[in-house]
Order: sequence, then structure tokens, then C-alpha cells
Amino acid sequence: QVQLVESGGGLVQAGGSLRLSCAASGRTFSDYVMGWFRQAPGKEREFVALIDWYGISTYYSDSVKGRFTCSRDNAESTVYLKMNSLTPEDTAVYYCAAGRIFRMTAPMDYWGKGTLVTVSS
Repeated sequence: QVQLVESGGGLVQAGGSLRLSCAASGRTFSDYVMGWFRQAPGKEREFVALIDWYGISTYYSDSVKGRFTCSRDNAESTVYLKMNSLTPEDTAVYYCAAGRIFRMTAPMDYWGKGTLVTVSS
């Protein structure tokens, strides 16, 4: 089992920045690719970013590419999502997840409970 706990969400004005963190425990962190997903009110959960086991390669959704940066610290068993130039459309609950396959469409094995990001206009 892998336990994932997100933090760093909150209220921010449009154009602002936030950094989300996700702390992992329970298994060897570097055995997993790590992803960020989000679910806006009334919408389905969507893919945001994915990072490989060593933090070398990443994928981003088109909607966040160039604004969000995903990174990881394997020594700290933590994955980050730095979000810049936020817009109200980024308002959502953000979830981190752990999986085995470095592919955007691959299913993830473990999920955190999420952290809410609200962007005001």
C-alpha cells in the first residue's frame, strides 16, 4: 500500500501561483511514477501531469502546459506541482496518484484524498 497526502491548496487570485505537495509513504517511492489529476465542480476528473520514476521525463495536459511544472524528490518521497498564471478555470480538487506505467492514459494504483485549489477572478 502507498499512502498519499496532498497539501498546499488554497485560495489564490487569478494570475497567482501555488505549489502543491504530495507526501508518499508505505512503499519505495521511486518504484512509482507520480501523477497529478484534478476534478472541477460538476466535471469529471482529468489528467494534469505525470512524472517518471526519476524525475527526468514529464507529461502535461495541453491546458496546463507551460504554466505548471511537476517535480519530485525521491529522498523526501514527495512530488510537487508548481502552478503559475492560475486562472479561474484551474479551480478544482487536485489529486496526486502513484502508478507503475509512465503513460498518460495508464491507470494509477493509489490515490490521495485531494487538496482544493480555488482561483478567484
